[in-house]
Amino acid sequence: MDLIDLIKQLNNDDVLGQVSKSMGVKPQQVKKVTQLGLPTLVEAMNRNAKTQEGARSLARALEQHQDDEVDDLSKYIRHADAHDGEKILRHVFSDKSERVENRIAKQTGLDMSQVMGILAQFAPLILGLLGKEKKQRNLDYTGVADMTSSLTNQLGGESGSGLMGMVSQFLDSDQDGDIMDDLGGLFGGLFG
Repeated sequence: MDLIDLIKQLNNDDVLGQVSKSMGVKPQQVKKVTQLGLPTLVEAMNRNAKTQEGARSLARALEQHQDDEVDDLSKYIRHADAHDGEKILRHVFSDKSERVENRIAKQTGLDMSQVMGILAQFAPLILGLLGKEKKQRNLDYTGVADMTSSLTNQLGGESGSGLMGMVSQFLDSDQDGDIMDDLGGLFGGLFG
C-alpha cells in the first residue's frame, strides 16, 4: 500500500470539495490538514505497534474495519462515519488531542473543531485501507507492525524527509527529530 498515493488521491478536487463544503472551509485548508494529520496518525500507529500489546490492539482495530468499502474514496468520504472517526482520533491521540489539533489548527488557519472534523472523516478510511491490506495479506499482529513501519518509511519517517519531515518541522518543538516526545507520549494506549 502506498500511503503517499492515497494522500494524493484524497487531495483531488472532488474529495477536497466534499470535505471543505461539509466543514465550511477552503479546499486548500483541507489539503493541508491531510498532509499534516494523516502522517501523524500513521506515525502514532507505528509507534504503538512497536510493542506486542500495541500491535495486537491495532490488529484488532484493523479487523473491525477490514471489510469497509474503501475503493471509491469519494463515496466513502461522502458517507464517512464522523462519530467513529472521532472515537479513533480520541484513542490515537489520547488525552493530548487538543494539543495536536491546536498545532495543526495553527498551521492551517482553522479552528480545532474544524481540524477534528476533517480528520474524523479520514481516520476511518485509514483504518479501512490498512484493515483491507491486513486481510489481503493475511497479516498477524507482527505483520501489522511491519506494515505500519513500512508506511512510516514511505512517508520519510526514518530519514526525516518527505511528509514526515514536514510534520516534524511543526510538531518537533525541541528539534530532536522525534515528534512523539514533544506530544508527551500522547500516542500511548492506541485502541487500548
